[in-house]
Amino acid sequence: MIRVASVPASHVYVRHLTDPKSNDHVVRLPDPIPADGRTVPGGWWPPLMLDPMWISRHYREFDVFHIHFGFDAIDPALMEAILHELSVRRIPLVYTVHDLRNPHQPDPEPHLELLDALVPAAAQVVTLTPGAATVIERQWSRAATVLGHPHVVERLLIDRPRPGDDEFVIGVHVKSLRANMDPFPVLDALSETVLSLEGARLQVDVHDEIFDPENHWSAPDAGARLLRYGDRDRVEVRVHPYFSDEELWDYLSSLSVSVLPYRFGTHSGWLEACYDLGTAVAAPNCGFYGEQQDCAVFGFDETHFDGPSLDRCIRALHGGHPVRATWAERASQRRALAREHHNLYEKALS
Repeated sequence: MIRVASVPASHVYVRHLTDPKSNDHVVRLPDPIPADGRTVPGGWWPPLMLDPMWISRHYREFDVFHIHFGFDAIDPALMEAILHELSVRRIPLVYTVHDLRNPHQPDPEPHLELLDALVPAAAQVVTLTPGAATVIERQWSRAATVLGHPHVVERLLIDRPRPGDDEFVIGVHVKSLRANMDPFPVLDALSETVLSLEGARLQVDVHDEIFDPENHWSAPDAGARLLRYGDRDRVEVRVHPYFSDEELWDYLSSLSVSVLPYRFGTHSGWLEACYDLGTAVAAPNCGFYGEQQDCAVFGFDETHFDGPSLDRCIRALHGGHPVRATWAERASQRRALAREHHNLYEKALS
């Protein structure tokens, strides 16, 4: 049995790396919970494992240290100290590169500084798509193992029939307007496209916290601009708190197409949830979303927006039937992912 300190362990991506029948000979330590119960927005907390002192106190409890997420606020000097402590304790690092560009940070440099430390230090490097692996090879001369993203929703929902498709609903969820989101050119284009598509409407969702002046995500000017889209024909704007998981799956299932309004990014769990639920996706060409799953791709990055390409994507999806995951496929993928990760951990330990 290989014991893994996984950062974090409770994220859905990490939980679904196990064999569905738990036959993978890997045990992952649970996430340590802060004594004061502190969390960040969305119910997450900064992982306590990312601390040289925690590693020093607990290194006898695990064989491999595997980093996925949660180091956004880590200073490069602290990351170097973490890597030094792992080296001193002879604990190999495995790093899965989910993000080549951090979607929460407008400046790419802080994340790149951390990648410059993590990627060379890792005994094994993993990523989700061939395109990301090519960038890693080019930038750090490391060969990354490419392993696909597992399912996000559970079996019951993957097997659940979709609701009736009486309408063609195009959804854009702008969440709390994180750094990589620029919904306005996307909404301008979609609000025109929807007018000429039979039975179509555009639904815009946004978290209510952007209207709270005391909230970190407060953005009243952007919020007012979003609300004005509700004055257009066939456009509805919905303001609400964070969805629970159940509410989110119901929301995604109610859409015909989910459009990702990202100017930069790499991979997407949201896209995988849509695939699990049978919702089509229109994704920008700025990352490697089109390599994750079969989705429509339009031109959008930090330097340009191609409105006609988005219009073509939506028209091509109108009346179509997107490919949907089956549980048999996702369960088989999980078994393969479990085997691959066990092999990676054995290689790291050797």
